Amino acid sequence: MTETYSDEPYICITADSHAGASHATYREYLDPKYRDKFDEFRSGRKSGMMPLQSKKHKNWETEVRLADLDADGTCGEIIFPNTVPPFYPAAFHLSPPPKPEVYELQKAGAEAHNRWLKDFCDEAPERRAGIALMHLNDIDDAIKTVEWVAKEGLRGGVLLPSPPDDMWNVVPPLMSREYDRLWAAIQDHDITINQHSGGGAPDYGKHPGSMALWFNEMMFFSQRNFKSLIWGGVFERFPKLRFIVTEAGCDWVMPVLDGMDGIWRSMRHGNAGELHFDDADVLPEAPSFYAKRNCYYGASFPGRKEIDGRYELGVEHVLWGSDYPHLEGTYPDSRMAMRVAFHDLPEAEVRAMLGGNAAKLYNFDMEALKPLAARLGVMPKDVAKPVSADEIPDDVRAPLLLKTRKELRGEEYEVVGLH
Repeated sequence: MTETYSDEPYICITADSHAGASHATYREYLDPKYRDKFDEFRSGRKSGMMPLQSKKHKNWETEVRLADLDADGTCGEIIFPNTVPPFYPAAFHLSPPPKPEVYELQKAGAEAHNRWLKDFCDEAPERRAGIALMHLNDIDDAIKTVEWVAKEGLRGGVLLPSPPDDMWNVVPPLMSREYDRLWAAIQDHDITINQHSGGGAPDYGKHPGSMALWFNEMMFFSQRNFKSLIWGGVFERFPKLRFIVTEAGCDWVMPVLDGMDGIWRSMRHGNAGELHFDDADVLPEAPSFYAKRNCYYGASFPGRKEIDGRYELGVEHVLWGSDYPHLEGTYPDSRMAMRVAFHDLPEAEVRAMLGGNAAKLYNFDMEALKPLAARLGVMPKDVAKPVSADEIPDDVRAPLLLKTRKELRGEEYEVVGLH
């Protein structure tokens, strides 16, 4: 039977977007006592001048950004970092935890970003939920960040670093009980813990294939925090925590949980192979129990395969994302990308994954966004239509749509780069 669709437009909220300031702007938000040191730091880096066709301004120019999101059918966004904060070697989520000798400076840089982000979100408060940067080197400092986020109303919550195992002497693994005070503060303040792919890998050095190996293993390390928080009993001790892993896909979750549940069942019997486990080592519930209660998935530019696993994950735990303004994302073709992922699905489920779930997790005011959604006009009947190969333009850059066009034409898909 053909479904009858409502005339109420979807309120689309991307669970994955990126923004940040320029170094010149970050300087204004930096504690004055660090500005001279930052000037020295900047003098040793490449010029901040942008080429004429640069897209960097999309990170911070509100009017340009809002116009892009409008054209893409997107009412709201959850904002991860993108540019390089003061004293960092790379974007926050791609940088290793700071060593003791640079912790003070990088902490100051993170605080500058957070102050800027608060002002940036205030320029469009109904549409933006910013995620604050937080270090784990000092638990008291991390708790202060959580308290600041709650006080300032930064609805995105905090970005959880991924401590690489070759730096556990500097930043303990997430299984450590040292973090319990932090988890308690996050739970008490009712904010979301975010993780973004790209972090957690060890230092591969500069060898042939180092970058390729990092890229190849990125998804493994994106799953590390997920496993650590579950196996470490964090969700058992703090049952109201909300944890979301973003731009790491979601079709890996059930196979990983099946493996974790199998290990847990062996542990309950006291042994896994020749390994012996005491009762204190065994979680009261299976890992999948905690995942289904506490974990969410920011499915950036998802294909239909990922969305088809929604019932196992829980429809209410899957959040669509466009990855704006990244080249691998779906802007400026998100309306078409939505059809690839969501065509022919029940309207209530699509409405939840396109925006309703994000609104609940990040406290968006859906009533306030309804007039904007009406203007943007992402209608259920339109998203329900499958995409044909001829509709996908020749100059499309989104890998999802390139792959879809090839599949519809029966051609082999090959990623040849983004320009």
